Amino acid sequence: MKTLVGALALVSVAVTSLAQAPAAAKPAFVLHAARMLDVSAGKIITPGEVLVEGERITAAGPNVAHPAGAKVIDLGDTTLMPGLIDAHVHLFLHPGAEDLQTVEESVPQRTLIAADAARLDLLAGFTAERDMGTEGAGCADVAVRNAINSGLILGPRMRMSCNAVDILGGHEDANDFNPAQHVLSNADYANSLQQLVEVIRQQRKDGADFTKIYETGPDSLHNGVFQTPYQYTEAELAAAVAEAARTGGDRTSGRGVAVHATGEPGTGYAVAAGVASVDHAYQLSDATMKAMHDKEIYAVPTFAIAEYFADQAATPERAAYLRGEQAYHAAEFKKQMAIGVPFAVGSDVGPFPHGTQAREMELMVEYGMKPADVLRADLLHGAKLLGWGGQIGELKPSYYADIIAVQGNPLDDISTLRKVTFVMKNGAVVKQ
Repeated sequence: MKTLVGALALVSVAVTSLAQAPAAAKPAFVLHAARMLDVSAGKIITPGEVLVEGERITAAGPNVAHPAGAKVIDLGDTTLMPGLIDAHVHLFLHPGAEDLQTVEESVPQRTLIAADAARLDLLAGFTAERDMGTEGAGCADVAVRNAINSGLILGPRMRMSCNAVDILGGHEDANDFNPAQHVLSNADYANSLQQLVEVIRQQRKDGADFTKIYETGPDSLHNGVFQTPYQYTEAELAAAVAEAARTGGDRTSGRGVAVHATGEPGTGYAVAAGVASVDHAYQLSDATMKAMHDKEIYAVPTFAIAEYFADQAATPERAAYLRGEQAYHAAEFKKQMAIGVPFAVGSDVGPFPHGTQAREMELMVEYGMKPADVLRADLLHGAKLLGWGGQIGELKPSYYADIIAVQGNPLDDISTLRKVTFVMKNGAVVKQ
């Protein structure tokens, strides 16, 4: 008994000592560069310094305190800025025939490819992304997100959707294969309001953050007239939006509904239903644009993928058609800007190489948006769209330390976003 009492006393002392031991100090960094981007103001601060303690920014400005023990990283003639955001990516796709890779490659193989794609995007400076459907890999994206969050692999902060949702014979169904082979769709089928709700429930059970729905397609442009059939009615989309809100959050939470929607009436149905974003948005009516402005529903143009497909087209005729479609979209983009449609930045990367999607922002500038506005769309609107507004997208105290450095000044030359020399995510240096 004396031995037992003595042992318990020793345990008590040990526990008390642990409780009283000082917490391990958080790693601290002072990042110094020639310049720093103030996203909201659209201006450059000279010089720029950011104090990072643990996973958060604690100070940012021309000069910050240098606490004892903090590691100073001098990044020289670069611009410090928040990590980039891509609101429309496909980690499970790579260059090549989409319809064949989803048939020929196993889900385990595609998951390994997705993990590497996440790494490439992070090293290119994209510290937060939204994956818009695994294209037939179910909820394998949830495993990728969880592996990133646990530190097992490198990658951005992720919002995952599992498969996109589509009707039988819809935009992403395996329509051009031999029917006798019963090739699986690259999406989850939902052919009614009830089935939409059921699919959303199943995907949320399996770990999806948000829901992606195909609302239009296939598209056609002839003699300047753009047409695309809709897939779901406004009532069906409204039910999906309501179920997503019930199981995750509204469109401001990063857990709502995003739609692939290129033109009317589908784009109008989606906006009336209250989706979080209209991705592609080639054609929006005046009423739809006004509603997007009033409700703060984001258009995500995805110019980079269209340029890539035109460059890689199998025939000159196909290339000419795709370039004509891009020109149409660029003209509509100018109308959308004039009316005040809010934009986020998404590249549709995957069918073109991961890590190269800063090209999207170059094209937005080429088609008429000022660099400062493109950066606001990417960083401020992107953070809100992913449900991380007030946490990422700016260099401010209490924000997550997702920080990059680029060569040059992005307000003068947006292509500097291709020249990322430093990446920090969550207070950890991943590229220097």
